[in-house]
Amino acid sequence: MKQIAFFDFDGTITTKDSLLEFIKFSKGKLHFYAGFLLYSPLLVAYKLKIISNQTAKEKVLCFFYRGMSVADFEKKCEAFASEVLPDLIRPKAMQEIRKMQSLGVQVVIVSASPETWIRPWVDSIGAELLGTRLMMQDGKLTGKLDGCNCYGDEKVRRIEEKYALADYSKIYAYGDSSGDKPMLKMANISFYRPFR
Repeated sequence: MKQIAFFDFDGTITTKDSLLEFIKFSKGKLHFYAGFLLYSPLLVAYKLKIISNQTAKEKVLCFFYRGMSVADFEKKCEAFASEVLPDLIRPKAMQEIRKMQSLGVQVVIVSASPETWIRPWVDSIGAELLGTRLMMQDGKLTGKLDGCNCYGDEKVRRIEEKYALADYSKIYAYGDSSGDKPMLKMANISFYRPFR
């Protein structure tokens, strides 16, 4: 029987949130801090659970990226994946991924962050990816998400949509936040904040 391991990305594999780091990298620190100062009431509303994770993320993405050409955005994503992401990866997480792969376990990264800037890194380590998708129209970003934010129960829905879990004898899951708990419950072997 096959085995599969699902790893959350931000905070589990990385030391920092890749969304925030990507905005700093692609827009500069001044624009980053100005944007978050402007949207601080929105972030407070999210923390108080007045608005959803998806609404908060779309507001932020609209502010920073609406109207940006997909080609320019993808170039920034590739540069971020090669120049910034390697320094954010927890060595213990990378060791665990390599160990799993050496044992023949299928490794899947499951992230609430957009797939676009994670994919080059995921491809480079020979893993698979399920992440939030961005809506694009006429060659430009709309700032909206294409479907639901890959967070909480949506992580499980996306996993079950792509993988026939009954075919696997062992299902591992690794996470670090409340947004990972449904995925951790889905697995028969789970780890919460294992690489800290």
